[in-house]
Amino acid sequence: MREIVLFRQNLFRISETFITQQAQAMRRYAPLYVGRLRYGDGPPDASSRVLRDLWRRAAMARIGAQMLTRDPAPYLRLLGDRRPALVHAHFGVDGVYALPLARRLGVPLVTMFHGFDATLSTAAFLGSPAWMNYPLFRRTLARQGQLFLCTSAYIRARVLAMGFPAARTRVHYIGVDCGAIRPRDPQEETPTILHVARLVEMKGTEYLLRAFAMLAPVHPAQRLLIIGDGPLRGRLEALARALGIGGQVTFLGAQPYARVLQAMRAATMLVLPSVYTTTGRVEGLGMVLLEAAATGVPVVGSRVGGIPEGMVEGETGLLAPERDAEALAARMREVLDDRDRRAAMGARARAFVTAQFDLHRQTAGLETFYDELIDRGVGA
Repeated sequence: MREIVLFRQNLFRISETFITQQAQAMRRYAPLYVGRLRYGDGPPDASSRVLRDLWRRAAMARIGAQMLTRDPAPYLRLLGDRRPALVHAHFGVDGVYALPLARRLGVPLVTMFHGFDATLSTAAFLGSPAWMNYPLFRRTLARQGQLFLCTSAYIRARVLAMGFPAARTRVHYIGVDCGAIRPRDPQEETPTILHVARLVEMKGTEYLLRAFAMLAPVHPAQRLLIIGDGPLRGRLEALARALGIGGQVTFLGAQPYARVLQAMRAATMLVLPSVYTTTGRVEGLGMVLLEAAATGVPVVGSRVGGIPEGMVEGETGLLAPERDAEALAARMREVLDDRDRRAAMGARARAFVTAQFDLHRQTAGLETFYDELIDRGVGA
């Protein structure tokens, strides 16, 4: 197997399991995870190297200096004698840091855009020390990177608008593991509406709480389960109490991936009412919608970003305008009021995801992209 560098500055975040799932599904390429810091243990037997391991003294100061200079030398030290065939950076922000490394290695660079890296305002990037190099070197990345993959057609349109070349910018859905995620028996359903998201403005959790408060008198047995954490958690918990639904809403915080899948199997539906934010953040696709669909659970989302690409509206899920709690409640009620329709939507959702978003088929396509770059001798 050829080895590739899987580059992500902050490795193994609990909210980014889609990165490791894709990498571990590869059959002809072996990933070496490379970055600055680890935020978890990673997959079993995964090989990873981070800058934090390189320096025992003043590590964070040295990492900060590398962030400013983009000097690939520390990463070359981490690699030692290893000679990867390719570098694959997740997120455009990481691409500008991986580019000097790929060029020094003389190998192709693949950069994958997921969401905020294609939509966030330049001012927001410049306001973050970790991100400020991105708008400064984005045009260099567009000129010198070999392939740009986008997690949805919506994200591709935004990437093209930033000036990336159309011929080297492709849509590539990551996909979900339809073999590992088995369709649930409809009898497993419980009166639970599920929301899985980081608790930030973009996810629209506020509007879900307001919509649920409208539904509660009509469907008093329903409960709302919220999995995820973030800076808005305290404010959202207070809103649930103010709306009189505090006893019907459970905030579980961040949970392991297995616990999330378990909760999906019991849900009447999964709701992701994402919104456009003033800084430009918007949902690139919504992997959690695909995971719910693979489980056989109908989904309700907002008509923003790449969310509509993850469903067949009216057949596998329903859409509502963003920031419209009343319309969201109406869509949710449509699902709740008809158990047979819920079951049919769930079955169609499973079939749709299996046909369009299967992880192993999508990963095989990714490896074909790698083959084409390497076999053509395309290097940095």
